[in-house]
Amino acid sequence: MPKTSILYVPIGRKTFDLEAGEVQRKKSSEFLHSVTENVIEPEGIITSPEDLEKFLETVNSEEIIASIYQSVTFADGEFVEALIKKVDDAPVIVWSVREPSVGGRLRLNSLTGGNSTSHVLRCAKHPFSFVFGNADEAQVQKRVKVQLKVQKVIEDLKGLRIGVIGEHPPGFFFSGTDEEALHKQLGVTVKNFDLNKAFEECVKLPREKWEGAIERAEQQVIGLNRNEETVQRFAQFTTYVQEKIDEADVSALAIRCWPDFFNELGAAACSTLSQFTEDGVVSSCESDIHGSVSMFILQQLTGSAPYLGDMVHVNEASNSVVFWHCGAGAYSLAHPDQGAKPGVHPNRKLGFTMEFGLKPGRVTMFRVGYTPDGYRLLVMRGNALDTPQRFNGTSVEVELETEINDTLYGLMEEGFEPHYAIVYDDVADELVELGKQLGLKTTVYTKN
Repeated sequence: MPKTSILYVPIGRKTFDLEAGEVQRKKSSEFLHSVTENVIEPEGIITSPEDLEKFLETVNSEEIIASIYQSVTFADGEFVEALIKKVDDAPVIVWSVREPSVGGRLRLNSLTGGNSTSHVLRCAKHPFSFVFGNADEAQVQKRVKVQLKVQKVIEDLKGLRIGVIGEHPPGFFFSGTDEEALHKQLGVTVKNFDLNKAFEECVKLPREKWEGAIERAEQQVIGLNRNEETVQRFAQFTTYVQEKIDEADVSALAIRCWPDFFNELGAAACSTLSQFTEDGVVSSCESDIHGSVSMFILQQLTGSAPYLGDMVHVNEASNSVVFWHCGAGAYSLAHPDQGAKPGVHPNRKLGFTMEFGLKPGRVTMFRVGYTPDGYRLLVMRGNALDTPQRFNGTSVEVELETEINDTLYGLMEEGFEPHYAIVYDDVADELVELGKQLGLKTTVYTKN
């Protein structure tokens, strides 16, 4: 069962001003309830390790996605030790509040409490993050929301099963994975499917089964000819895959698209990838497993369909780069003046593919990468420009926040993979926090 609840533990000592602390506890509780319905909390400030242990006996630790440990006043390390002993799988958000007044008595000493707690967690090697400020502060609300969102994504990754349909093309080493390392580091599992068997079986499906896939595409693809053979091949393959991934509880795909689709099925894979991604099953071409993971993370953070493309062109004059792929792209990403239109593969001249330039807007670019040194993350931010479609297939020109040549040479020197996931939202802070929580090296190209 997925973890869904937040554990809020407000801690204080009776030697401090608990009346002032209670004001902060109530505000914090109200804020957390505005963020999620699933908050588990005591009725008031817990003032002894014994009382904390009694409260924790009522908590089902298996449903806790994160613990928010608030040092309402100073308290020693016994409290947090009791917490992580009971709720050992959940990361801790350590929260210190501000002093209610300056001058005279130190009424809360919350910051020292958070400092002490962070030290205990660091020494215990227990994952944690820190927040300072009161619940009505915008920066506090943003930090807490970001951290909770990231914890939800980490939990989602633990339940992610990627369907890999066919091995990656020869030489596309970046598309593969070490399944054991992937599961150990991110919690993701892989389910392999036979691509040739899918080709053989999909064309045997009765027409009444696969016609629905064409009707689905017609809702968003302008000018689709349902009688074309490649359109029917798309529908057959998509329907077959949908049945298989439903049976195997798969929620993301990595598909070997060339040369097999053209040679064996007589059609392009791009339309299948596009429709699955549009409908929430992110799908990468060239069996790029980490590309699919990257797309999944962006989808979970934003609720929007991501894009996966090569960086193919540099324009120093506009400090921009063009991301492109042969013809894959979720329908909703098309520029609204153009719309999603059917096309043919620019090299193989077989359909059906997507043919459009992507819409303008704020974007985040991201990659889960892997080298012999382990996993790493890449985070970039920019603006998708309102420019004409640059190349046949699907493409988008993005103005970067950082200087184009510094960024380009940095990417090459670091040896990042050539597939970049893109989403229409600013989630750079969340991705940087994800890297912290997972303990991964994160390379960031954004303005501070």
